[in-house]
Formats: sequence, C-alpha cells, structure tokens
Amino acid sequence: MREEEKKLTSQKKGKKSFFKKRWVYPAIYLASAALIISAIFWYQSSGNQTAKNEFGMQGDKQGKNGYKNPAVEVGKSVENFKWPVKNTEQAQIDKEFYDEKASEDKQEAAMIVYGTTYQPNRGIDITMKDAKDFEVVAALSGTVSKVEDDSVLGNVIEIQHEDGVVTQYQSIKDYKVSVGDKVKQGQVIATASTSQLSEKAKTHLHFEIRKDNIAVNPVSYFDKPASSIKEVIKEQTVDQNNEKSNDTSNDTSDESKQQDNKEDNSKGTDQEDTQG
Repeated sequence: MREEEKKLTSQKKGKKSFFKKRWVYPAIYLASAALIISAIFWYQSSGNQTAKNEFGMQGDKQGKNGYKNPAVEVGKSVENFKWPVKNTEQAQIDKEFYDEKASEDKQEAAMIVYGTTYQPNRGIDITMKDAKDFEVVAALSGTVSKVEDDSVLGNVIEIQHEDGVVTQYQSIKDYKVSVGDKVKQGQVIATASTSQLSEKAKTHLHFEIRKDNIAVNPVSYFDKPASSIKEVIKEQTVDQNNEKSNDTSNDTSDESKQQDNKEDNSKGTDQEDTQG
C-alpha cells in the first residue's frame, strides 16, 4: 500500500511540476488557436464549394447544376422604333395608314386603288422630297425572316422581332440581307424602288409594323418600344368584340321585331275572320 501511495504522490508532483514550466500554457493556447482557425477555414471552404455547386460555375468548370441559373444581362438598352430610311430630313409620307376611326376624307386618301379593286393601306408609303432613290434601313434590330421577289408589291423584306412583332419593307430593290441574317437598327437592308400596287407613288418605301399579324399605324410607334403595341392590340380586340356584340344585339332586335310583326299580322287576320 505504501508503494502505491508513493507512486500516486510522485505522479501528482510530476504533473504539478510540468504545469509550472513557462512554455506549457502558451503551447496549449497556440495549439487551441490553431485548431479553432483550422475549423473556421474548413467551414468557409465547404460553404464556398456548396455555393459554387449550387449556382452553376466554378472557375472555368461547370458546377453540378450546369446552366440552371443563367446570368441575366443587366442594363440592356431597349430600342424604340425609328424611321426606316437613312435620310429622315428629306422623308415624307405620301400615303398614310388606313385608320377605321379617321374621317371619311382621310380614309378615302388611305385607300389603295389597283385596277378595279380598292383596299386599305396597312402601312405608310414614304417618299423623298427630291424624288430620288434612297436607302432603306432596319427600323428595329431583329432577324430577317423573308426576302421575296414580288412584282406587284415591289419585292418584300420582313424582319422578325420579339413578342410577335414584325416589320415589313415593300417596294424595294438591291437587297443587302438574306433570310436568317441578324440585323441591327439603322443597318441598310435595301434601296427604295417602285411597285405595280402603287404606281402613282413612283419611288417609295411601303413600311408596315405588325403585331401577331395585326397591322398598326407605324407613325404611332416611332420613338416607342415594341412592347407599347400590346395596349393597342388589346384596345382593337375590345373594339372588335364590342362591334360583334352590337351586331348580335341588332340582329336579335331585328328578329324580335319581325316576330312581333308576324304576331300582329296573325292577330289582325284572326280579327278579320271573326268579324266575317
């Protein structure tokens, strides 16, 4: 028993003497600090790796979700419709867009006469004050969807834009673009020419803007974005629905009047038979 007690006593004394050394506590502090710093670095690195995998890209390598969250271009400028001619100072409108709400005189002036047929002008006819040939440019950036030879319309170029908007250029020659070409606003695409459909206009450009194949007045949208056409399309749809409802109500009233007349006639006939 005494030997064991001696051993325990010597161990206690050894521990006390060990902790009395000057370098022991600083060494413990340094080791603890190193462990804490290592843990912090490990946590941060694992968090960054998770974020890289989540949002797609890690340096030049693709993350596990690939392009699931593509980058969005910030500050992209919105284009407004511009005149489809190079020399805007000399440009003038020879024939205006046919507006169903305009006066009878303006509607008559906006009709196209071709042979023995009459049709409303679904765009505007642009000429130059000096009556010379002029360059035709893209009114808005887009993709060329049609380049067509047409003797009646005077050839056609069609450019597709966003949200179902299309610009069409008729009465042109000397094409500068082909189907599938990406064109920028203001880029020269052809030269103004003539057409059989509008022989009196001589050298001119017939320009149209369409939204979901519905023609709108280009003059109303110069210096405005293509997105502004949506409101007009809604208004036109409402007007058309109102006209249809009015026509239906008129037809219904006419039918009711005819029915009333039939009933009155039958009553009159019955009265005559009774009197007879």
